[in-house]
Amino acid sequence: MPVRGCLALATLLLVACASPRGPAVQSPVQSPTAAVTGVSPAPVPATPSPTPPPAPTPTPTPTPTSRPLVPVPAEDASALAAQLEAAERTIRDPSARAEDLAWSGHLQQLVYRRLVDRPALRAPLLAALPAELRAVAAANADAGIDLRALVTPREKQDLPRWRIIEPATADELLRYYQEAEAEFGIPWSYLAAIHLIETRMGRIRGTSVAGAQGPMQFMPATWAAFGQGDINSDRDSIRAAARYLRSNGAPANLENALFRYNNSQRYVRAVTAYAEIMRSESLTLRGYHAWQVYYLTTQGDVLLPVGYRRD
Repeated sequence: MPVRGCLALATLLLVACASPRGPAVQSPVQSPTAAVTGVSPAPVPATPSPTPPPAPTPTPTPTPTSRPLVPVPAEDASALAAQLEAAERTIRDPSARAEDLAWSGHLQQLVYRRLVDRPALRAPLLAALPAELRAVAAANADAGIDLRALVTPREKQDLPRWRIIEPATADELLRYYQEAEAEFGIPWSYLAAIHLIETRMGRIRGTSVAGAQGPMQFMPATWAAFGQGDINSDRDSIRAAARYLRSNGAPANLENALFRYNNSQRYVRAVTAYAEIMRSESLTLRGYHAWQVYYLTTQGDVLLPVGYRRD
């Protein structure tokens, strides 16, 4: 079995459960940016002049920073639904800017985490969403519930001995997924969903408590059987996962192959939910690609930003 105690499940970065106060942050990267104040125009001289001086040209007021570095999910269902709708629409917009995709994907993640943490918000939020987004929202929330059930919170002082790095771009990863699909027959979206759950698409560098390694979380013996190249390479690890799934019956029996990857029906359902969303709407990969690494502790969530390191 390639995965035992996978990293992202240990972090609950998956979908899962934000505290009511919102996520705690491991570094100042979470701090909201301060608003920029305007600059006053130069004063008109007090001494009279034979000819009136021209009116001073006002200095344009800089636009205030409109959003903090880390999104803050709303407290009530109506506002939360508005946030989610905006995020989902940006993710599906082919012309969306990279910074807006990153923000929207992170906000999307936090909204779904809040739904898992506060089940009473689910029904009114779904009712407030446009009809075309309800099934996607419900599937994401259900995946979060399944994955949350697989996680045991740790003490806050026991943060993991990992590094958090910038992932490869969504376009680069999509190319790796599709190459593996072409060679091994595994639908690319299922490889992407596993990658998302295991290490947030390669953000986590570290070894699980059971000894699993790499972006797709292989035990050393399984890597020896199915891996080629560098276990920490996204491309090599994705291809190894495709080989492993094919050896266990995929694509004809994906459910069985996923269960062999991680022996939990909850895991199988979560992978399938994310994969089918991406298979139906490929642009949604860009939202999942922006999901961050959260570590669930007994004192609440801790965001492990890019640059986090504990040896």
